[in-house]
Amino acid sequence: MSEIALQAVGLVRRVEGTITHTLVNGIDLEVRKGEFLAITGPSGSGKSSLLYLLGLLDAPTEGEVIICGQPTSKLSENERAEVRLNKCGFVFQFHFLLPEFTALENVLLPMRTAGRLSAAEMHERATGLLKTLGLGDQVQKRPNQLSGGQRQRVALARALANQPEIIVGDEPTGNLDTASTEQVFNILRGMADNGQTVVVVTHDPALARRADRRVHIVDGKIAETTLGGQRASEQEPAKASEGASR
Repeated sequence: MSEIALQAVGLVRRVEGTITHTLVNGIDLEVRKGEFLAITGPSGSGKSSLLYLLGLLDAPTEGEVIICGQPTSKLSENERAEVRLNKCGFVFQFHFLLPEFTALENVLLPMRTAGRLSAAEMHERATGLLKTLGLGDQVQKRPNQLSGGQRQRVALARALANQPEIIVGDEPTGNLDTASTEQVFNILRGMADNGQTVVVVTHDPALARRADRRVHIVDGKIAETTLGGQRASEQEPAKASEGASR
């Protein structure tokens, strides 16, 4: 059995105000290395809030997020940022590329922040990632010179720059046409098949069914877990549909 890459233990996120809103309500979740997990649910269900907690973009009110065996609840903000930089890659519905930078420069940014490679090594890696994603002839173009699908692939290259063990995506295909959606999904699928852990929030039921597992969130809780994707046939028949309400 593969090792656990990402774990949530008793995860709670509340927003205090005149009325207290509980966005995530006591979630326990394990995601294994090389797994492609889709998180679904209606608008306002807490699925994006859960994703931001799992990716350390937000801090829980209660509970623990464990990334690659490292508990994170007691880390300082600088330490959390270090874990995010080195362990997680992020892809969002809107690519958030810096408009004044070329595709190559956008991909170089996280590597420059990490500071682990020489300038030549960073340039070689960034160029190689863009070529692998079919953007070898687009490296010097700025975001406004690229199509939506191309911009999202640049964002994927940037997410992969520091060789993260976990890829976190919030509606990464939500702003793309059908052809670009298929292309980006296949890239994410390939990442999981190559051993990286992929966790995405999606409204796309077809994409969710093709993930290894789907977790459906309602009112901040896991309402249902189902298996699917290319690996579903490898699971024990009795586990083909957990249908577990929590």
